[in-house]
Amino acid sequence: MDLMNVVEKEFAVQKEFPRFRAGDTVTVHYKIKEGNKERIQQFRGVVIQRRGSKHTETFTVRKMSGNIGVERIFPVASPFIDKIDINKHGKVRRARIFYLRKLTGKKARIKERIF
Repeated sequence: MDLMNVVEKEFAVQKEFPRFRAGDTVTVHYKIKEGNKERIQQFRGVVIQRRGSKHTETFTVRKMSGNIGVERIFPVASPFIDKIDINKHGKVRRARIFYLRKLTGKKARIKERIF
């Protein structure tokens, strides 16, 4: 067996998150340590990509803060992620929606997927 796989299995953090994909609007509750205190900060935005597999999987969330776009990459296996809430399921045709970076205003809206 490969040594990297053994190490990954040893340090794996198993958490159950809801199924989400690119185009979905999510709120990530993330633990932040400030000195000896710990608090939970929420980061709400659109998932623009998921990449990797198993323990190395990450997802990128983009939000608008004022007129500036802010992107943050979260590892799925991170022990600092408290929970993930899905606010809306978006209807997009691509797995990576980097074209959203160039759009502003009403053009940047994503239609909601109806089940």
